[in-house]
Order: sequence, then structure tokens, then C-alpha cells
Amino acid sequence: MSYALRFLGVGNAAAVELGSSSVVLERDAAPLLMVDCGQEALTAYLDHYGATPVALFITHVHMDHVAGMERLFIRAFFDDALRGRLRLYVPVTVLPHLQARVAEYPGALAEGTANFWDAFQLIPVSHGFWHDRLWFDVFPVRHHLPDTAFGLRLRGSVVYTGDTRPIPEMLALHADADELIAHDCALHGNPSHSGIDDLEREYSDALRSRLLLYHYESEANGLALTQRGYRIARPGDAITLHEPVPAQTVSP
Repeated sequence: MSYALRFLGVGNAAAVELGSSSVVLERDAAPLLMVDCGQEALTAYLDHYGATPVALFITHVHMDHVAGMERLFIRAFFDDALRGRLRLYVPVTVLPHLQARVAEYPGALAEGTANFWDAFQLIPVSHGFWHDRLWFDVFPVRHHLPDTAFGLRLRGSVVYTGDTRPIPEMLALHADADELIAHDCALHGNPSHSGIDDLEREYSDALRSRLLLYHYESEANGLALTQRGYRIARPGDAITLHEPVPAQTVSP
């Protein structure tokens, strides 16, 4: 089997031209798991695959990562083959925030008689989850309050940090099998996001050689990151991955 990570968007919340940061894990060129669902991300998914996602992991609930959820609800609810079957993996400590931000508004449908969660198969997760015979590790990252944002790892294949400051202690545990590390990084950091100076201070040369940077501020700043010797992701890129460690060998 072949695996790839497709970037639907790579920009931060202000870089609309780069799309909402979101990826799709592909297996044999077919979508397996979407990560995050900002407004531009859902549009990019539909444009590329021509179908509604069937599985989604949410890293956190800033709107550039969940703004497409209402549209996704409508598509799933009115699809008899998908209603109640669209798998939605949400870290348990993120779930109350997702409920408050997108599911709590009274009247999911103008006609009434429906709950927001009726469209989904909600699967709360803690340290990880099984999806289609693969085990995914879930780990906390540094983005605003503790336990409100999480990264994802498919052992031996890929680590996706989501929005974060540097997390050397987490990557020591969750990036120890030569995975590609898709990492939040802009040219200039701030209290919620990594800048390239932060990564150069916190990470070893060996770890930085595995980084693929996304969530940057603009095309110009993306170019500046490449001029410093780093790989960046661009919207539409499909990055070939190593085959993951077989699921039966992973201990949750």
C-alpha cells in the first residue's frame, strides 16, 4: 500500500490565499482521514475528491479549523448513506469547546427535529484511536490553554502537530520512528504559534531535517523559510509517506 499526506491548505488564519490549514491522509490515493475542517479546507476537499469526507479528526476549535463544520453537517445529514456514519474523532477535552462553538446553537435545521450530532458518529478520544485498522496516537500540544489543542501521529509514517509552539518533549515520544513531521511554523512566532527561530532554538539538527512546515503567514514568508533551508508545504501538495508500523504492533 502507498500512503501520502495531502495539504488542502497551509496558511494561518489571516492567509486566506493559502487556505485553511488542513490535511488528508491518503492510502492508495484514496482519502482515509481528514484533519480539521475550516471553511476553505472543506471547499478544497470537495473540489479535489468530489465527495464528502467520511472521517475527520479535530485538533482544536479555532474557526479556521472548524468553520466548515456546519456545511459538513448539512451534507452528512441529508445523505442517507452518510448520516450518522461520518466518523468524527474529537479529543475529550476539546469536545466541550466544539459543542459550545458549533453544536449548541438552537435549531441545527430551520425545520427543527434534528440535533447537530445526528449527522455524525462522534468518537471521543484520549491518547489515541483506531481507524480503518490503523492506530493513531493523539498528544497535547502548546496552543493557548492546556488540553485544548492536540497533534496526531501515525507511527512510522507521519506526525501532524496542529497549531503549536515548539514541543520537543512531545516529539521525543511521538516522533521517534523517522516520521515526517508536519509542523506549525511561521517566519515569526508569537505566544500561540512557532516561528522558525523557535524551532532552531528548541530542536536538534536531526529533528529539523524531518520537518515540513505549514501554517505560515504569506507566500513571501513561505519563500523566506525555503531560503533558510527548510521544506514548506503548499496547497495541493501530496507528500509521499513511509508505510506505517502495522497496527497490531502498536500498544495504545
